[in-house]
Amino acid sequence: MESTQAPAATALRPLPLADEVSAPFWAAARQGRLDIQRCTACRHWIHAPALACPACGSEELAFEPVSGRGTLYSWTVLHHSPGPGFADMLPLIVGIVELAEQPHLLLCANLLQVEPSALRLGMPVRVCFEWLDSDHAVPQFVPAGDA
Repeated sequence: MESTQAPAATALRPLPLADEVSAPFWAAARQGRLDIQRCTACRHWIHAPALACPACGSEELAFEPVSGRGTLYSWTVLHHSPGPGFADMLPLIVGIVELAEQPHLLLCANLLQVEPSALRLGMPVRVCFEWLDSDHAVPQFVPAGDA
């Protein structure tokens, strides 16, 4: 997976706070990989990370890599910065992406390298990783195009 930029010297944006359940997700992001939690019993994908599978109730869960491809499910465009670290990103597009691996497997992230007027429901997108500082990478999405 690609990186959109080199680590910033000082992160002005909120940093992800990994907990016991989400730590593997953030560790994979630091490696440029999108790993999503999956039930080892029924094989249902789960996001946001949970303690038990919502489909079968099993607590046997693991993180597995996904393709990083999906479609635009919904979005909103922010014209006013939600904080000082976002001021240079306006208009900020916050999207909900349905990952290709399973219907309704949704991930919320910023949409980069696209104008709001170009957005369409079902638009193909792919993951990229943005470094907020030298220790924190976050998944974001860009248009997939024909690549």
